[in-house]
Amino acid sequence: MPDDIEIRAAEERDIDAVHAIETESFPVPWRREFFENELTASGRYSIVAVRKGRVIGYIFAMTIFEEMHINKIAVTAAERRKGIADTLMARCTEFAKRQGVTMMSLEVRKSNSGAQSFYRGLGFESSYLRPRYYPDGEAAVIMTRPV
Repeated sequence: MPDDIEIRAAEERDIDAVHAIETESFPVPWRREFFENELTASGRYSIVAVRKGRVIGYIFAMTIFEEMHINKIAVTAAERRKGIADTLMARCTEFAKRQGVTMMSLEVRKSNSGAQSFYRGLGFESSYLRPRYYPDGEAAVIMTRPV
């Protein structure tokens, strides 16, 4: 990851930028309010990657007992493949370990082979398929890994 990138807790002032990246990155993006709610909900871990004051990536996760679920992760198109998502996931994993989490999970579109490959590189394995998970009817691949 480039040296000029700061990783810090997500804040209310970041939500517009986070939502812009979300809209750019996903065919069915989360609504802005969902991100706002994540900032104050219990058991959440939300961080952003920032370069020169501009949010360029984020991860929003939640812990439930000994499991951490990655709700959202994205990096702006211009900053992809520079190690930013790897760093966000590593920070998330470090936090999970400190919280006593033993399992991480996430879902990814069945058609998104690039994301599945990225997650496999981080130790995630496909656990099962959840049919018609997304609003457009596409199935989700549920991926998990031990912490």
